[in-house]
Amino acid sequence: MRLIDEEYTRHPIYGVNRMTAVLKRNGHRVNAKRIRRLMRLMGLEAIYPKPNLSKPAKGHKIYPYLLRNVLIDHVDQVWSTDITYVRMNHGFIYLVAVMDWYSRYVLSYELSTVLEKEFCIQALRNALQISIPEIFNTDQGSQFTSDGFTGILNKADIAISMDGRGRALDNVFVERLWRSVKYERVYLHNYETVAEAINDIGLYFDFYNNERPHQSLGYQTPAEVYFSGYFKTKAVA
Repeated sequence: MRLIDEEYTRHPIYGVNRMTAVLKRNGHRVNAKRIRRLMRLMGLEAIYPKPNLSKPAKGHKIYPYLLRNVLIDHVDQVWSTDITYVRMNHGFIYLVAVMDWYSRYVLSYELSTVLEKEFCIQALRNALQISIPEIFNTDQGSQFTSDGFTGILNKADIAISMDGRGRALDNVFVERLWRSVKYERVYLHNYETVAEAINDIGLYFDFYNNERPHQSLGYQTPAEVYFSGYFKTKAVA
């Protein structure tokens, strides 16, 4: 699972067959059946157009994708969320985060030992204590299509947008966040306990928001852009 996570983070286009081939080439005795089981356990799917990319639970409402050709030009215009796998020295946990697209600011995050909706709902509630977005974008995973999750958004009069099947790159800003979290933090540590992982990842998000300059933000931090509401380079222009 560690090797799968590293390969997937580098190459999110890898599906079961290609992942199996790569691991075999590197000397690991694996087969497609085992790789498929582990990738499902980790919540991983290759990023490329194909049917049934993300399956909502039966009876869950699917909302249309609202962001095609939309210019993102201010904070709290669009928020999005996603879940990723975080390896530990023994076992693994899941991480969910809520991000503002314009500023890349991480409004909230939660970690869980199980892939259920509750920790996603808690992350959403925490983010909404900071502000209210115009649009909230997710994939079609069962955690995000659940009545518990969408009900909060509807009650707050937030427009719900969901990535179309085979369009995981619609959530590309969060995908980039996961790469940063893993290469700059997770892969450099061997977490022994859940508490250790929670503490260290919390320290990373504080650094990411408040200290780490982003080239795409004119080398400002996400916090500087989120709380000022604009890029300094745009203000000068």
